[in-house]
Amino acid sequence: MALIVQKYGGTSIGTLDRIKIVAKRIAKRRREGSSLVIVVSAMSGETNRLTKMASQITDNPNEREMDMLLSTGERVTIPLLAMALQELGCAAQSFTGRQVGIMTNSVHTQARIEEIRADRLKSALADGIIPIVAGFQGINAQSDVTTLGRGGSDTTAVALAAALSADLCEIYTDVDGVYTTDPNIVSAARRIPRISYEAMLELASLGAKVLQTRSVEFAMKYRVPVHVRSSFNDNAGTVVTMEDKAMEQELVSGITYNKDQSKVTLVGIPDRPGIASMIFEAISKENMNVDMIIQNVGQGGLTDLSFTVPRGEAPRAKKILLALGNEIDVHHIALTEAIAKVSIVGVGMRSHSGVAAKTFSCLSDEGINIMMISTSEIKISCVIEEKYTELAVRTLHETFGLGEDLSSAHEEVGH
Repeated sequence: MALIVQKYGGTSIGTLDRIKIVAKRIAKRRREGSSLVIVVSAMSGETNRLTKMASQITDNPNEREMDMLLSTGERVTIPLLAMALQELGCAAQSFTGRQVGIMTNSVHTQARIEEIRADRLKSALADGIIPIVAGFQGINAQSDVTTLGRGGSDTTAVALAAALSADLCEIYTDVDGVYTTDPNIVSAARRIPRISYEAMLELASLGAKVLQTRSVEFAMKYRVPVHVRSSFNDNAGTVVTMEDKAMEQELVSGITYNKDQSKVTLVGIPDRPGIASMIFEAISKENMNVDMIIQNVGQGGLTDLSFTVPRGEAPRAKKILLALGNEIDVHHIALTEAIAKVSIVGVGMRSHSGVAAKTFSCLSDEGINIMMISTSEIKISCVIEEKYTELAVRTLHETFGLGEDLSSAHEEVGH
C-alpha cells in the first residue's frame, strides 16, 4: 500500500463546500488502496484576517503572540475536514503540529523544522486512520507554538513525507502545475510536465509562487518526489523530481519575476577590507534577506556597493546602515524601489553556451536597461525598471521558444 502525503492549500478548502469536495477526493483515494496523511492550510484569507485583527490592537505585535494567533487558522480546518471524512465513512483524526511532534527552532513567525517525532502519526496509520495535520506550525524546545512563514504548509507536507519515507507528496492548489511563466502575463505559457528539484528551487526562490522554497529544499535533500496538482480538476500537474537527460535537453525551463524588490546603494564607501563584512553582518543580525550584491571598481580609495532586499524591508535596511555611519564613512545611501527581478531558469544552461548573450540582446532590443546581473549554473537574473517587467517576461518567453507545445512524452501522473 503506497503511503502518500497530500497537502491542500487555502483556496482548496476555502469554504465548507470545498472542504466536502476535498473530503470526497481523499475518500476516493483511500478506497483505491492508498495510505494517506493529509496536511491542510487555513481557509483562504484567514491568515490575512487574523493579521489585520492584530494590527488593530497594536502597531508592533509580539511575534510569539502572533504565532499563537496565526496557528489558529489551521486548527479550524483540520477538525472540519476530519468530520467531513467521518461523514463519508472514513476513519480520520485531526492533529496539530505539536501533536505530531514537529519540532522547530525558536525564530517566531519564520521557524525552521529541526526534527519530526512522527510516532503518533505512524500509530494512527497502523490503525487505519487518516491523519489530518495542521500545516504551517510546530513547537520549539520551550513548547511555544511557532509558525513556518508564508507557504509553510508546503514545507510541513514535504517534511512529513520525508520523515515517514512516503512514496509521494502531492501539493494540491488552485493551479494545475508549474508553468513556463505566469499565464496572466503570457497567454502562451505552458505547463511543465516534469522539472528537476534544482530548477524548481531556482524558480521558487526567484518569485514563482506555486511551491514554497523551503519545501523544495526538503524535497531535494530527502529525494521526496513532489506532484503539484489542482484540487479543482484531475489534470496531470507537474512532477518535481531528480534531473534526467530529457530535462537537460531543454535549454530554458521557465521565466519568473519578482516585483517585491528594492535596491539599496551605498555611495562612496571606503574601498578596504572588512567594510562589506561590517555592512552585511549588521543586516544579517536583523534577520533580513539580501539577494543580489554588486560592488563597483574602486577609484580614489572609494567604491559604491548595491544590494537588493524585499521592498518592505528597504527602509529598515537604510536605517540599519545609517546607524553604522560612525564606523563606515559613507557619502550617501540611496533607495530605488520601482525595480523588478526577471530570471530565466533551466538545467540545460549548464551544457549550452550563449544563453546570457541571447538574454541581454533580447532585453536590449526592447530598450530595457539592466541595472544588476546575477548568475548561477542554471539561472540568469536581471534587475530592471519595474515598468518593463511584463514586456521583459513576454519577450524572453518568446525568444527561448517556451510557448511551443511541450512534449507529453515524460508525463508522470500520481493518480
